[in-house]
Amino acid sequence: MDKTVIGLVGLIASGKSDIGKYVSKKYNADYIRFSDILRDILDRISVEYTRQSLVKLSQILRENFGESIFSKAVAGDIKKSKRTIFVVDGIRREGDVEFLKNSSKFYLVWVEADPKIRYQRIISRDDNTDDQHKTFEEFLKDHNLETEQTIIPLKEKADFNIDNNGSLEDLYKQIDEIVKKTS
Repeated sequence: MDKTVIGLVGLIASGKSDIGKYVSKKYNADYIRFSDILRDILDRISVEYTRQSLVKLSQILRENFGESIFSKAVAGDIKKSKRTIFVVDGIRREGDVEFLKNSSKFYLVWVEADPKIRYQRIISRDDNTDDQHKTFEEFLKDHNLETEQTIIPLKEKADFNIDNNGSLEDLYKQIDEIVKKTS
């Protein structure tokens, strides 16, 4: 049975989780977030979710266990699952893309949104405790983090591009087209 993996890549608060939740619900897909691995570890060691703690833990794990540590874990989850459609959120490195391409029918989707729209999204959600109180300047400064810088070159590798500057309905139409073309 072929497994289709839709990998989402985009800058902070571009709409990746909205897409993941939508595809999971509408198409009975598994929604896997790279950051869930980090959040699980932070929970177990009682460390608060902040962008800084997620970045630091990611760096420690990659430095000590290899750049593809997260994509290996995700590929293992996909292999064990009985589902046929997967949405993987939070891909940040070319090595992750290559690893997932070699282990499944993989499509990379770039999600684009204006910085001001993304800022409004990030201060209104509760993913990381430090995000809700950020100024626009602090939000833009986060784009200089190593984990964000590695995302930008992946735009050129994307099989599909989504413009998420409109309504949720517009977003859903675009993702429905991608799911039709890939599964």
